[in-house]
Amino acid sequence: MMPPVAKTLLRLGSRLGSTAQNALEVARFGGFDTDEDASPCEVVTEQRVYRLRHYFPGEGGGPVVLLVPPLMITAEVYDISSRVSAVRVLRDLGVDPWVVDFGAPEREPGGLERTVSDHVLAVSDAVDRIREATGRDVHLAGYSQGGMFVYQAAAYRRSEGIASVVTFGSPADTSVGLPFGLPSWLASEGVERIPDALLGGFAVPGWVTRLGFQLLSPVKSVRSRVDFILQLHDRERLAPRERQRRFLEREGWVSWPGPALAEFIRQFIQHNRMLTGGFLIGDRLVTLADITCPVLTFVGEVDEIAAPPMVRGIRRAAPRAQVYEASLRAGHFGLVVGSLAIARTWPAVAAWARWRDGEQELPGIVVPVAGDEEAASAGLPGGPAGYGLQLAMGIGTSAARSAYRTASRAVHGTRQLGGEAAQNLPRLARLERIQSDTRMSMGLLLDEQARRRPDEVFFLYQGRGHTHDAAKRRIDAVVRGLIHIGVRRGDAVGVLMGTRPTALALVAALNRLGAVAVLLRPDGDPAAEARLGQVTRVVADPEHAAAAAKLEGVSGFLLGGAGRGERGPLMDMEAIDPDRVEPPGWYRPNPGRAGDLAFVVFRGDGDQLRASRITNRRWALSAFGTASSASLSSSDTVYSLTPLQHPSALLMSLGGAVAGGARLALASAHRGPGGSGGSAPQQEYDPETFWDEARRYGVTVASYTWTLLRELVNAPPDPAERHHAVRLFIGSGMPRNLWRRVEERFAPARVLEFYASTEGESVLVNLSGKKPGSLGRPLPGSAEVRLARYDLECGRLAEGPDGFAVACEPGEIGMLLARVRLSAIGSAARPVRGVFRPEDAWTITGDLFRRDDGGDFWLVGRDTELIRTADGIVPPGPIRDALGDLPYVDAVAVYGIPVGDTELAAAAVSLRSKGQAEDAVKPVDLSEALLRVEPGLRPAIVRIVDEIPVTAGRRLRTAPLRDEGVPAAGDGRAFYRDKAGAYRPLTDAARRRLLKAPPAREAR
Repeated sequence: MMPPVAKTLLRLGSRLGSTAQNALEVARFGGFDTDEDASPCEVVTEQRVYRLRHYFPGEGGGPVVLLVPPLMITAEVYDISSRVSAVRVLRDLGVDPWVVDFGAPEREPGGLERTVSDHVLAVSDAVDRIREATGRDVHLAGYSQGGMFVYQAAAYRRSEGIASVVTFGSPADTSVGLPFGLPSWLASEGVERIPDALLGGFAVPGWVTRLGFQLLSPVKSVRSRVDFILQLHDRERLAPRERQRRFLEREGWVSWPGPALAEFIRQFIQHNRMLTGGFLIGDRLVTLADITCPVLTFVGEVDEIAAPPMVRGIRRAAPRAQVYEASLRAGHFGLVVGSLAIARTWPAVAAWARWRDGEQELPGIVVPVAGDEEAASAGLPGGPAGYGLQLAMGIGTSAARSAYRTASRAVHGTRQLGGEAAQNLPRLARLERIQSDTRMSMGLLLDEQARRRPDEVFFLYQGRGHTHDAAKRRIDAVVRGLIHIGVRRGDAVGVLMGTRPTALALVAALNRLGAVAVLLRPDGDPAAEARLGQVTRVVADPEHAAAAAKLEGVSGFLLGGAGRGERGPLMDMEAIDPDRVEPPGWYRPNPGRAGDLAFVVFRGDGDQLRASRITNRRWALSAFGTASSASLSSSDTVYSLTPLQHPSALLMSLGGAVAGGARLALASAHRGPGGSGGSAPQQEYDPETFWDEARRYGVTVASYTWTLLRELVNAPPDPAERHHAVRLFIGSGMPRNLWRRVEERFAPARVLEFYASTEGESVLVNLSGKKPGSLGRPLPGSAEVRLARYDLECGRLAEGPDGFAVACEPGEIGMLLARVRLSAIGSAARPVRGVFRPEDAWTITGDLFRRDDGGDFWLVGRDTELIRTADGIVPPGPIRDALGDLPYVDAVAVYGIPVGDTELAAAAVSLRSKGQAEDAVKPVDLSEALLRVEPGLRPAIVRIVDEIPVTAGRRLRTAPLRDEGVPAAGDGRAFYRDKAGAYRPLTDAARRRLLKAPPAREAR
């Protein structure tokens, strides 16, 4: 009998010997020879891009399933071994399996030149061939990116010949998950910065993607290798999993063609076209909304590559399809490879196909889902680039993720302003290089976009898209029309139109010609504005032709298709044949220099009417600044709600879209009430139209001015609000209370508030959005700004003992000054020299601000809005903000009521609920709200009104309220401030006291 020690040593020696022998075999041959054969198949056809395999050809019959692999994995993923074979399971359960084999691109003629379109068209071609061979519609199934091909092919075919779509871990919305912890800005800006030539100029080797997948779960990868080594002595235990190990560690990976990589990242990562639609397959525009057949999507609950929200995006992307879901506790590979897939996934696919053919019940793990169901958050930081970079580049480790998180924390404090500006460095760098004689204009940037992307959509209006090339041809035609009527470079031409494509084309044409577009406001006083703008010609649309014809000393012209207005006696420029207009010798397209006057816009009314003159450089400053601050790209669609005559539309919506390469959508409008000055009816939007067009156009950024979003916030909930794609509302002048309501209702969208002085080159932007009501800080690249003490009563800068202006301390109200380049001081409005140093030059913006301890600027009011009471000067801003914070207040207007030689500070308030004012507003509420305002700056009167009048741009109009004077007493809708500072209902006695004009204070 052998001693126990000897037995142990013998077993150990035998184990070591087996381990050494097996290790040598693995080292020499890459693995064990398991004698397993692939499932039988025949190649039915071999085309340029693919081979079509038919498995178990002699056993035919049953529902037909076509399996599509992703680009970087071979078709053997569906038949790794006899133990792990999807096609065998399907065949055993009565389904006829077919597989698209794209081969190894690096070994195929022209394989590394393939595009996404090539693969999608190959899948569509395979569907046709299978239908012809079997006489049956096809259940189209795909794994990972192969599932994306399946979605695209089904949409391309509009579901013709497709019984159903089945996908496994295939994202339809790449905006909700980002593996590796990559910062979110890398998705929207980082990918955009990769040149097409570089992005599509190389193929990603198979070993790179393999390494990336392994490093995504390093612990699991290491554990698998350790288990393999520890069991290396037991060949029988390793043999059943050997082919799966070899597939995942070496044999299953192929190269990703460069052009396909570029197209995939551009279309579906950068632009997220799987969700929004509008991607091209061949020469056809395709959207997943065209899928009408049933969809079954398998979701891996612990999938780190295609997180569940990314996969569940198909619910929103394909609203016409009935979507079903099977959710498994599996990772990305586990959905299709391994014991769980063999036991759950593939039997469910077979049962699904047979259920669709009416042969059995719906499988238990499959449940129908609705498109409007909430999807749980992926819990991953960042945006869309990660998935594409993960699959395409295959890079990233736990250490890399940690490094990215560390870097993100390091730049967190400056990323909102400095970081985003750095990401848009080319735009801002170009802006910095602009000198007064540099060629720069709207027309020039439009031409650049047309050269780069002639066939891509530039703007959308009333459901139609217009390409850059079409827009350029229309603009050039209008240029020739303008030349025909005698317009030359430098001429001031009035534009009297509502927001419509013709107005956009006319403004661009004037700029391309080098003329000055004077934007007359339809709701203003066109005659006064024409005189102030020194125009001798005005071009109107049909709706405003009558108003144009009444202008004295101005030649009127008509431009635009037939509208609701009368065309009248004006010369119709549409009758001019541009082909017969020979451009004169002096004409050069886009001759404008940065220092040239380009646009004139207006603000105020009556005695306060002012013209703001905007140079090409000033327009470019706002255009590039908006594009940078809003991170606009070709993935975005900017929806302009504002009238074109408002600086917000001209400088931000239109300017930002042009500079950022985004699409511009012009809001459709219906006719509203007439404006002031006898002008034509205003054009308005309604909330239902907003959401209808936001969905139709794929709006990501919507513009506003002043209180324009009040109707949207006050409207009943619209079903289209759910899962909306709007990420930003951009504009200027939004009151603080409305700002908060917008962000609360339309989260995660936020407000990006700008201040852009039309009198200088100063731009402020609240980039973080953390302080509603604040105008933020100066935009990089814009003019330097400073706050200086200002003598409100004398209307001039206060001076220190040395004669220089005195800079304001934090919290102190002062005048905003914008630095002026010495070369531009001759055209600056309200210039001042020697302000802080002997040779410096600044312009007085006319806007009063205060700056908080954090460096953010808060608008207090314009110098023209100041209320000159007997007790001193009262700015409107603090009153407006304090009353606006009351939860039942909708809007607040602050104004002065003339009483003798002084004014009474008054505030008019409209309420969210239109019930009885005396029941809603309590005097104690007013007193408590206004405690935050300095006693000397509080209003003497607070009144409740049904509505506050507004302009076409939705700026509150105080003139009608001022004209009404002190309101009547006794109706519970007016309150006055008593001697103790408390607010009480206005009485007749109090009203008489208020109307007694106290002596005005003498100016110091």
